[in-house]
Amino acid sequence: MRALGLSLEARVTDNRAMAKLPPRLSPEEKKRVVATAWDDPPPYTKVLMEHAIDRGELVALMKRELTPTAYKLWKEKAKGVKAPTVKAKWPHGK
Repeated sequence: MRALGLSLEARVTDNRAMAKLPPRLSPEEKKRVVATAWDDPPPYTKVLMEHAIDRGELVALMKRELTPTAYKLWKEKAKGVKAPTVKAKWPHGK
């Protein structure tokens, strides 16, 4: 890395900059987002539509707000449910 002029510290800070930060919300808004994400079977779609929070921000928020056990339960629940597929319509499908 020295040949490229980058130190180990520069690589670590670059990786942190790439991670999504949880959105700044009031405590009431956080409760509503967490409740929506917990109740919604495919959790990312409803939260995006109602609260304009994308998947990375939602994961960061849930990690910060939930206990580790509750976060693991939510993550497994979210992983197990797939969003409904949309049937292809003419002229692009059968």
